Amino acid sequence: MRVLPAPAVPPQGDGRVPVPPGGTWGGGVAPVPAHAPPPGGGPGQERPGAGTRRAVGIAVCLVLGLGLIGGATAGAVLDRGPKAAPSAAPGSAAEFARARLVWQDAPVDTLFPPVVDGRGAGPGGADRTWTRIGVSPPGDCTGAFDPLLDRVLAPTGCAKLLRATYVDSTSTTVTTVGVLVTAGDAAGMSALAKRWTDEHLGARTDLIPRPVAFPGTAAAHFGPTQRGSWDVRVSAAAPFVVYAVSAFADGRAVPQPLPADEAVASGATSAPAQAGLGFDATGLGKAVDDRLKAAVDAELHPNAHTAPATPAGTEQSR
Repeated sequence: MRVLPAPAVPPQGDGRVPVPPGGTWGGGVAPVPAHAPPPGGGPGQERPGAGTRRAVGIAVCLVLGLGLIGGATAGAVLDRGPKAAPSAAPGSAAEFARARLVWQDAPVDTLFPPVVDGRGAGPGGADRTWTRIGVSPPGDCTGAFDPLLDRVLAPTGCAKLLRATYVDSTSTTVTTVGVLVTAGDAAGMSALAKRWTDEHLGARTDLIPRPVAFPGTAAAHFGPTQRGSWDVRVSAAAPFVVYAVSAFADGRAVPQPLPADEAVASGATSAPAQAGLGFDATGLGKAVDDRLKAAVDAELHPNAHTAPATPAGTEQSR
């Protein structure tokens, strides 16, 4: 699968070095000391020639200062990136490209909240709660998908992959949620979404995304053979594929996984269905998908953005 250059990603499961909670995906910058010691003698002490050097330094600073003022004025125009540019036309290629960058400045907790409350998101309309147990550093798609799914997604490329794993309130199920930021254009995403729907690819057990395990947590044994249910959401209007894959926290293998829409169907009697794995996949997949769409909308259309009350039956985070 064609991928864009990206920072190296620790081996799967190395979630002990996650993105700092509450921070952005890019991480912070080391602060500069507020009171750096002078480069030489102590207060009131001058070395020989200091006066001459100071005069030269003042002259240089004046020249540089004038240059910086001019540079700042030019930079205000030349460095105006996607966020500073005028609003792109809805549905335009420019808006599509800007949407691809939104994740970079979105706080980690915005896309993957520490706790997600799913109102009516469980079996029989019961409420369900999931707690985040690990966030993987953003990286490329290497090893994130089984070979066949990798080939299906290849036409749209992989610009970045974001992933987090959650555990339910009873610590019996675990779910990995992923956001694939594609490198494709609007036409490519539309074609992928159409193929995904027309060919019913979401129901194929050879197209299940892989999970992310975190040592020392309830998801320590979350691997490919533990996958019990999954949900994949391919956007036709934005460069994103959002997915969720769930399993039993005790690490048991699931020989016959079920797609989420089958696992949540009335009368389903398989172990994944009875355990609510389908509800975990759909609930968390929808929660992250909704949050991603809201972040993109707020960034691209800030003047039109409002925060409507969350209706019953959808997620709340805290």
